[in-house]
Amino acid sequence: MKTWLITGASRGFGVLIAQAALDAGDRVIATARNPQSIPLAAHPRLVVAKLDVTDESEAQRVVAEAGRIDVLVNNAGFGLLGGVEESSAAEIEKLYRTNVFGLLAVTRAVLPVMRQQRSGHVINLSSIGGYRSAAGWGVYCSTKFAVEGLSEALHDELAPLGIHVTVVEPGYFRTDFLDAASLTRAERIIPDYAQTSGAMRTRAIELNHQQPGNPAKLATAMVELVKMEQPPLRLALGSDTVKALEEKNAFVARELEAHRALSLSTDFT
Repeated sequence: MKTWLITGASRGFGVLIAQAALDAGDRVIATARNPQSIPLAAHPRLVVAKLDVTDESEAQRVVAEAGRIDVLVNNAGFGLLGGVEESSAAEIEKLYRTNVFGLLAVTRAVLPVMRQQRSGHVINLSSIGGYRSAAGWGVYCSTKFAVEGLSEALHDELAPLGIHVTVVEPGYFRTDFLDAASLTRAERIIPDYAQTSGAMRTRAIELNHQQPGNPAKLATAMVELVKMEQPPLRLALGSDTVKALEEKNAFVARELEAHRALSLSTDFT
């Protein structure tokens, strides 16, 4: 029986992953800013805890009370839709406090436990936008790019200690991510961006609750991921993510080849 610590377990992926882990016979510490909002039935292997990921002292307390932790799922986060110029400093800072600094606070609290155990699995929820950015999502994607960079480094730093790290990249799944509860829209709207970030605002409304991904299947995939003896560094989930990664990899390869001579010209010769 593994013990999972899951952040942001009050809705969306968090609550579904928690339920899937319980169904698999594991123990779950489900956390949220408001633990009363976690819609999970009472269960002997379920612990519900208050955790605001932006409060490092709360993270330390939850970890100290947890004892053993085998799986950390850094799921807490939200989105910001708007052009880079349209996004205010306050909106950007709030996003980074949760999506990046909050993830760091919880991870840094958990790692001493996993290092002592010489085992564990850190799973960081990124996004299709953690590998490929897009108009209207630049600031949000930058937080997920940060998560990807942190995950790559952690993967190498923790591998000799018997601890796995996986960054999970979901595409568009049919959750409430595009609802107001999970997605902030930049207050400022600049007409010059009507065809880019403006069009994405409209697209997000049209796509809401019509996304192709099945969140229940994502939760099942997470349980399968934890069972792997050699889990991947990256796990793309959703046909849209697979397509986006393939297209970006091909684009990068074409650009690299097109400018190879200039790229190689800057070494000492």
